[in-house]
Amino acid sequence: MKNSKPKIIIKTLEQIEGIRKSSVLAASTLKTVGEFVKAGVSTKYLNDICNQYIRDNKGIPAPLGYRGFPSETCISVNDVVCHGLPGKYELRDGDIVNIDVTTILEGYYGDTSTMFTIGNVSEYAKKLISVTKDCLAVAINQCYEGNNVNLIGKEITKLAKENNFSVVYEFCGHGVGLKFHEEPEISHNETQEKGPDLLAGMTFTIEPMINAGKARCKIDKQDKWTARTVDGKLSAQFEHTICVTKTIPFVMSDIDNEWAIPKNIF
Repeated sequence: MKNSKPKIIIKTLEQIEGIRKSSVLAASTLKTVGEFVKAGVSTKYLNDICNQYIRDNKGIPAPLGYRGFPSETCISVNDVVCHGLPGKYELRDGDIVNIDVTTILEGYYGDTSTMFTIGNVSEYAKKLISVTKDCLAVAINQCYEGNNVNLIGKEITKLAKENNFSVVYEFCGHGVGLKFHEEPEISHNETQEKGPDLLAGMTFTIEPMINAGKARCKIDKQDKWTARTVDGKLSAQFEHTICVTKTIPFVMSDIDNEWAIPKNIF
């Protein structure tokens, strides 16, 4: 019988530093493009800014060509849950938008996303965004050695349900660093299955997608990528790349100093 345990890569200190640098580049890309996220700007224009910034800093946009994906970033507006394709759409007053950036720098991958608001956004949309960011925060707090990976989804689900929102179950976080997608899968939903325990040196993304309505998604039949809510209601997402350490979580894509940096990894 084959061993069904996921083949999780425990990173070396050198690899962790490489992943950190790539994660910082991804986060800096979001910071740079944020100045241009406003009404009247097309999502393709924002994508092009990200692409130029990444390449100017000796990086490569990882999504382009990955499994046939046709763009350098994912830009998801309003009811788009994830994998939104940049194009002619021009942002409008009241829109909410997620920009997801994954970079390759010196062979290492960094992955992060954040939400932006356009003009006068509804209070309900603001609440959805705030709760989604809090869902990421409570998930990160579960990232300590010896804890089980499935408790990440348990905490996300609890907080989302308390606020009458739903958690997308058709997409998940994932190991990252030496490849775009590695083991383990990081479920954002509560599950009864016992996943792997967290070990120092594990690196992965947490990227909860929280919907205002039903949790399910539908994939655009034309572009085969864009995932939307089935009921047309809003969706929000935040994402960080995390390294588990002997002490506190190392949030490698945090360039705003929202999270403390551990003194030691191992």
